[in-house]
Amino acid sequence: MRIAVGGIHIECSTYNPVLTRAEEFRVLRGAELLEAPYLAFLADYDATFLPTIHARCIPGGPVARETYEAFKAEFLNRLGELLPLDGLYLAMHGAMNVEGMEDAEGDWITAARELVGPNCIVSASYDLHGNLSQRIIDSLDIYSTYRTAPHIDVEETMRRSVSMLIRALETKEIPHVVWAPVPVVLPGERTSTVDEPARSLYARLPGIDAKPGIWDASLNVGYVWADEPRATAAAIMTGTDRAALENEAKALAQAYWDAREGFVFGPETGSIEECVAKAVASETGPVVLAESGDNPTGGGVGDRTELFAALVAADAKQTIFAGIADAPATEAAYRAGVGARQEFAIGATLDRGSRPFSGIFEVVFLAEAGNPADRQAVLRIGGVDLVVTARRRPFHAIADFTALGLDPNSAKIVAVKSGYLSPELAPIANPNLLVLSPGAVDQFIERLVRSRKQHPTYPFDKDFDFTPAAFVSARAARNT
Repeated sequence: MRIAVGGIHIECSTYNPVLTRAEEFRVLRGAELLEAPYLAFLADYDATFLPTIHARCIPGGPVARETYEAFKAEFLNRLGELLPLDGLYLAMHGAMNVEGMEDAEGDWITAARELVGPNCIVSASYDLHGNLSQRIIDSLDIYSTYRTAPHIDVEETMRRSVSMLIRALETKEIPHVVWAPVPVVLPGERTSTVDEPARSLYARLPGIDAKPGIWDASLNVGYVWADEPRATAAAIMTGTDRAALENEAKALAQAYWDAREGFVFGPETGSIEECVAKAVASETGPVVLAESGDNPTGGGVGDRTELFAALVAADAKQTIFAGIADAPATEAAYRAGVGARQEFAIGATLDRGSRPFSGIFEVVFLAEAGNPADRQAVLRIGGVDLVVTARRRPFHAIADFTALGLDPNSAKIVAVKSGYLSPELAPIANPNLLVLSPGAVDQFIERLVRSRKQHPTYPFDKDFDFTPAAFVSARAARNT
């Protein structure tokens, strides 16, 4: 079995003014792709996997058109050199937006389908925050999406997609995809699978998988910060029994619709001022402040200073703020050296619509980095240790802090640009406060401009009826 592997993985907020360009992607090509830790599981299958490219980037603004076109051309060139193929596995995210383009994943996936031809089995795995379209569904034979948020089942999901592909090739039993869109689009912070009602909805999926004629049940929350017609939730089924697939897709879509008003934030929420006041006054710690509006792992820019400025103004003590993306400030810290004390202007180097913070800081730590783009510095002002980074990045793991000489466990306050907390930070939060801050991934989604939606969508619209309908992939007619 000859199976090609590749894809592109990014989540893009159309409210983020900063275009994502090629240098921000980590691109794996050829043999190095199969050596990637997240694809190591492919060695467990008795098949020949043929690598193309996989371009991956933390969420951000729309992808620059020339960047996307270059990646797509390289992918198709490498894919074409591998023909003929039995199968193609696409490791995608599903919420990519490209400058001047509608339905970017639809463009990528249909181009791949046209190249590999109708007899090749195409399987894709997605993030549950991805958005779908009929165009995408029509090019796929197999689909599966994450079932956890925070995402702790990435490899499991990829395995499901590949296992179904292998099954189809071995048994010659070719599945197809059916989907039922749901006119609901909510932020991940309200739909975490740790909390109800998402927890129970996703718990239903393994039972659906076990039904005759159904290979995989998926439920997409969708991505709310993309002002696109395809931004919607959806129930998606892969299998061989069309009637069963349609029935289950509609039933799951109805369940999601019925639960729409039950999705709420898991942790306590508040404004910047409210959360800072509670954190400073708290008798327990560390209080973990999640600055949700500027969260780079949701598509935020990552260089806003409002929460940081509020902590400094409140004279917060034993506080870690990780971090603010600011290449000029980071380079200035490296030029100054550890121990230097000088004025820095922090933030607003990417999002010019926000305001920088100026103050006298001491340089207390400089990370060793061979690549200037990987530089990180710790600057101290009062009782706050601020991490500045040369490029946008999240701080989700304890090692992200300890590598910089910081111990989040002993801090009184830890502020991170995040939505729901990562599996490593959540257990230490005492308590966790979700800061409803401004930014490109504003949690007050009802006030977002939605100029591209083509039908009423909850919660932007509330006074409308919905009856689920299931739509079959164009591939189904060929496979039956």
